[in-house]
Amino acid sequence: MDVKAYISEMDLSKLTLSDIVTAIASGAMIFGGVVPYIPQYRTIRRTLNCEGFSPFVCFVLLIANILRVTFWFGKRFEYPLLAQSILMIGAMLAMVELCVRVRNKSEIVQSKQHSLRDMDWSYFWKWTDFLSYVEFILFVAVVLGFSTYLFIDFSAYVETIGFLSVFIEAMLGTPQLYQNYTKRSTAGMSVTMVVMWLCGDAFKTGYFIMRSAPMQFWLCGTLQIGVDIAILSQVFYYTMHPTRSGAATSRHPH
Repeated sequence: MDVKAYISEMDLSKLTLSDIVTAIASGAMIFGGVVPYIPQYRTIRRTLNCEGFSPFVCFVLLIANILRVTFWFGKRFEYPLLAQSILMIGAMLAMVELCVRVRNKSEIVQSKQHSLRDMDWSYFWKWTDFLSYVEFILFVAVVLGFSTYLFIDFSAYVETIGFLSVFIEAMLGTPQLYQNYTKRSTAGMSVTMVVMWLCGDAFKTGYFIMRSAPMQFWLCGTLQIGVDIAILSQVFYYTMHPTRSGAATSRHPH
């Protein structure tokens, strides 16, 4: 018998159903977070229109996941959650880059350019160049990294970072919720994305509870589920009661 095959067979024989389920759940945690944004990304690319998607969703997730990575250095949690955060940071930067590119291309008359270096806070996170977003995120990461290096031995600081990371992530849907409310419409927003948010948040919260993750994780996961349901309620309400501004574009991308 081939030695490598024998070793492989021996290793597999030690696997239990619990090990397999845990491995699948860990993989789902790592990649499941970015999956809901694929429909929205494809919709924006196809329609060359990002008006229905709030870019502040990306802002919330970028800050939350940078905080979570920082939290890991002070209080180690499972590697799948760390990997998920790193992957999400990359995915959100890709979403921001697409939105900036689409907005710039869609302008018939080129408007004034705005960048982070203008220090005009009325255009915060509305900059017209992608580099400004990257610079801001790098600045946040450096500041958090340095402060964590200084205060890593203070449990109150570490726990605060952990709470902020999951609380801010729990507020993920609120920019979209607010934008839908101000527009009195959910047109342009991918309903599939929100449904996948809800499914993912329900799975994630259950995972946190089963894996005995820090309490901050599952409490804020529960809050996320509530926000997801509120957004889906908006879809139903504004479909049943369309306004003039939303009636012309009442179709939702899937």
